[in-house]
Amino acid sequence: MKRKIEFCLVYRDMWQSSGKYVPRVDQLVRIAPVIIEMGCFSRVETNGGASEQVNLLYGENPNTSVRTWLKPFNEAGIKTMMLERALNGLRMYPVPADVRRLMCRVKKSQGVDVVRTFCGLNDPVNLELSIKYAKEYELISQAALSITYSPIHTVEYYMELVNKLVEFGADEIGLKDMAGVGRPALLGKLVKAIKERYPHILVQYHGHSGPGFSVASMLEVAYAGADIIDVAMEPLAWGMSHPDVITIQTMLKDAGFDVPEINMNAYMQARTLTQEFVDDFLGYFIDPKNKQSTSLLVGCGLPGGMMGSMMADLKGAHKGINMFLRNGGKKELSEDELMVKLFEEVEFVWPKVGTPPLVTPFSQYVKNIALMNIMQMAQGKPRYSQMDQNTWDMILGKTGKLPGSLAPEIIDLAKEKNYEFFTGVPQENYPDELDKYRKEMDENGWEYGQDDEELFELAMHDRQYRDYKSGIAKKNFEKELESAKQKSNIQVIIKEIKLPEVVKEELIAKVLENNPNAKQVIAPVSGIVLWELPVGEHSMPKPIGTSYKEGDLICWVSAFFGHEEVKSLFNGKLCSVVCQQGDKVKKGDIIAFVE
Repeated sequence: MKRKIEFCLVYRDMWQSSGKYVPRVDQLVRIAPVIIEMGCFSRVETNGGASEQVNLLYGENPNTSVRTWLKPFNEAGIKTMMLERALNGLRMYPVPADVRRLMCRVKKSQGVDVVRTFCGLNDPVNLELSIKYAKEYELISQAALSITYSPIHTVEYYMELVNKLVEFGADEIGLKDMAGVGRPALLGKLVKAIKERYPHILVQYHGHSGPGFSVASMLEVAYAGADIIDVAMEPLAWGMSHPDVITIQTMLKDAGFDVPEINMNAYMQARTLTQEFVDDFLGYFIDPKNKQSTSLLVGCGLPGGMMGSMMADLKGAHKGINMFLRNGGKKELSEDELMVKLFEEVEFVWPKVGTPPLVTPFSQYVKNIALMNIMQMAQGKPRYSQMDQNTWDMILGKTGKLPGSLAPEIIDLAKEKNYEFFTGVPQENYPDELDKYRKEMDENGWEYGQDDEELFELAMHDRQYRDYKSGIAKKNFEKELESAKQKSNIQVIIKEIKLPEVVKEELIAKVLENNPNAKQVIAPVSGIVLWELPVGEHSMPKPIGTSYKEGDLICWVSAFFGHEEVKSLFNGKLCSVVCQQGDKVKKGDIIAFVE
């Protein structure tokens, strides 16, 4: 008898791996019945991750979107899946326990069936609460392994984690191969080990196309006993997304598995609708490079979904790095040479900082270390001269236990800074906050929403929710869309007072020549420099000589998701301003100097 394999359409992740935004609720309503008509999916990944935050960014209520989008699948008997990041919930930084618990209650009421939970560090302590809360509200708990490739990420390593997750009560095990770097043979051995020890546990495989292993991996895990395979569909398949369902269905059918047939008329209709959504507005925010696979990812292990933002970071830092090299009499780098150098630096620093699986947010932290190292070394300075607090929290264990050991030089640097390593339960660092958000809603006269879903959105995405409620989010999105249509990167909402790039380079060179001990204030994201909030007509940078302690707020960068704080990494005084109020910056650009 042929063994049955089912398919899950990762319609949410298709978009998130391709670009910045997800379809509006009116678009999702149109495509849901067509996906159902395709007849080949037992599950659809519908929400979670960053998708609900994105709803807020363009002024749409995520709760209305989720309830409306899930309803037809619920009625058709197709299970809906959401993605959550354990300690980080639906965002990039840790979430209090009471908000994590409320999330499961809200999502159950909205029609979610399966919660796929992953921890970017594979720390079972972080996963335990997610499993507990999912089970409390009768959701199917799928605990996912963050798959990467290193000497310590072996079958034995992952099986130790699986044992704990099953003990915690996980109903299913997911293999989240977020960078697509899991080697097919190893993945097959892992699935086989899981099924031999826990034959009753369903195993679902999720692999991105990025470096090109995923099709072979899907065949290997199918032979080993996997039950469900995640797939995408054109025009968003392949590239940094996932293989198309047609290819995987055909391959597995030929290999002797019982796989569902695809209604090709419905497939073509869904394909056409998805392309229509791209053409409507979503395509303006899809980086063309995210439609391409690249074997360059095999070595560094970075997830494909990062390629777009990473290339933007590289372009932003390219001029500055070459300026430092030029001033030092060294050979300048082309963009390709810089990209290879970054990949090599990621490979170098990754084991030094504990070998965290390169998935959100830890992939960003490791990449940031590598990029800052390249910039510092171009100036003749040592590695690890600049690392932000989020990165240090990872290193110090505040967000979970690192899989590997820290290099001696990293430990020594932490001691020099008088940092303390944390060995307790990470959740204890983030106390409950729902009462604080209830008070805010009461003061504003905001409704808590059905099953407290509006309270949940504020608590999970407070900055974005406030902008949504005020209407600022929708206005900003409309400006951004208009700007994107005009081939502009960012809509400037204040008057620019911009120095020519050549003047900035000369200023930076002069500061470094006269004061080699000056410390750089680096833009943490791309956007617009704001020295004052609220923005006024005569807003100006802080006066030269302004004193700062480590951790003090210096300025803001207005990014697409809101205002990102720029804090001093050092004690000192402002000695030079490179970027004025309203200047555009890219991640990694120098804003000012502190000495």
